[in-house]
Amino acid sequence: MAMAVQKLFPGSKVTIGPWIDNGFYYDFDMEPLTDKDLKRIKKEMDRIINRNLPLIREELSREEAKRRIMALDEPYKLEILDSIKEEPITIYHIGNEWWDLCAGPHVDSTGHINKKAVELESVAGAYWRGDENKPMLQRVYGTAWETEEQLKAYLHLKKEAKRRDHRRLGQDLDLFSIQEEAGGGLVFWHPKGAIVRHLIEDSWKKIHLQHGYELLYTPHVAKADLWKISGHLDFYRENMYDQMNIEDELYQLRPMNCPYHILVYKRKLHSYRDFPIRVAELGTVYRYELSGSLHGLFRVRGFTQDDAHIFCLDDQIKGEIRGVLDLTEETLLQFGFRKYEVNLSTRPEKAVGNDDIWEKATAALRDALDDKGWDYQIDEGGGAFYGPKIDIKIEDALGRKWQCSTVQVDFNLPERFDISYVDSNTEKRRPIMIHRAVLGSLERFFGVLIEHYAGDFPLWISPIQARVLPITDSQVEYCGEVVLRLKSFGIRAELCHGERLPKLIRNAEKQKVPLMAVVGPKEVETRRVTVRSRMGGEVGTMTVDEFISKIQFAVDNRTSL
Repeated sequence: MAMAVQKLFPGSKVTIGPWIDNGFYYDFDMEPLTDKDLKRIKKEMDRIINRNLPLIREELSREEAKRRIMALDEPYKLEILDSIKEEPITIYHIGNEWWDLCAGPHVDSTGHINKKAVELESVAGAYWRGDENKPMLQRVYGTAWETEEQLKAYLHLKKEAKRRDHRRLGQDLDLFSIQEEAGGGLVFWHPKGAIVRHLIEDSWKKIHLQHGYELLYTPHVAKADLWKISGHLDFYRENMYDQMNIEDELYQLRPMNCPYHILVYKRKLHSYRDFPIRVAELGTVYRYELSGSLHGLFRVRGFTQDDAHIFCLDDQIKGEIRGVLDLTEETLLQFGFRKYEVNLSTRPEKAVGNDDIWEKATAALRDALDDKGWDYQIDEGGGAFYGPKIDIKIEDALGRKWQCSTVQVDFNLPERFDISYVDSNTEKRRPIMIHRAVLGSLERFFGVLIEHYAGDFPLWISPIQARVLPITDSQVEYCGEVVLRLKSFGIRAELCHGERLPKLIRNAEKQKVPLMAVVGPKEVETRRVTVRSRMGGEVGTMTVDEFISKIQFAVDNRTSL
């Protein structure tokens, strides 16, 4: 592809072109490209494939590679060369016409590539090295497969992902918006989205209270000194907003909730008998993100974490981790997520805490996973500097994996904040601290939920559960009574009229309302409703109370009608 671009656009500069999950991209320093340009580039790629040019590996000294790059006037490649630590330097030639720095390996010749299984997908702007102070480049995305059938399957999946895009559905279903007048990355939850969030939060709180957690609410700002103690100002400053001067003291919007929970812990002296202590908060945090990296609900600047912290003794780690895994499964199952990818990350080279506590904590995490019976992969050296962790990715309806849940043991913050408890010998000891999140953030989880269900939410969390539809305006008064009756039992219902019945039904289906209660003269006379389900079609004619009972049963059992 890069060879084709430089042939068609003389003077374009190549930068870097890595593989990604479903294909590849290459960044070029050049004039903006259009979709029409992509078609030209693909045709030139096909010609290169048809010529069956050999791909030849060559090893060079660093000095020779530098000389050749300078001869081509490719400044970005010089920078890449400087970042390569291995020797010798390898380049690959396509015939004797074009070459690039590459570790390889490659197919023997261009003819081995199936041109019918390659597609250029899109073009976007991207800063060199992701730095907004550096040049804006043209990023061309492509995908390549072994067979045309595989490409078609991928394109079908991509089309389905586009249909489920939470940004489009959020607008179509009036769930949320990002208001540019307020600023990028700041989410406005509309009434329908807000009721879903309320139901998620309510379910979350109920499960946590059942599992022995106590709920907290803490401030959104704190003195900057708090973030010095926690280390965030040293290690996380680039993700934090500027400080505010209030009465000659510096304050900071919080990027995390952990220090607040530690301050709550420190409010009094603790005995070993108090443990474990479990606290949880739906805490809103603020993190700086470049405007170019913002993406709907998935990458925002203000979001609410389902944050919890457990303070416990060394010998309680395994039991507490197992409890977190059980709570996580119970929570995710409620929302229809049954498939997970689990990773256990162990001690990195640079870490705080002694060998003994690292081994003990890692073994506790491993034993808890074994007890749970979950399959998991070990990411050697992939833990945080402050402790080992378990990461859980959920799989959605399209087989995509989303990072949501995490459990992390922390040896760092207890030390920094000098937290302690009194042991059985009346001596002061340091407790173990465990960070954990189940949903990750409410915004991101809601985005995943929208895409998982394509906006067609299960009955129990659907913003509107039932829409009452009169055949003519003569039935509106009775329909109003039905809506009031449904609402009195906590069912989210609304009345829609003023259009012909077929259009009312189509509108309800477009808005993905799970249940419709149709009312005509006969229903008014017999004080009944005729129920239609999006999932099951015609349900039948029944009394309003029978309708209520069916909805309540379905909600309680997380099923549809």
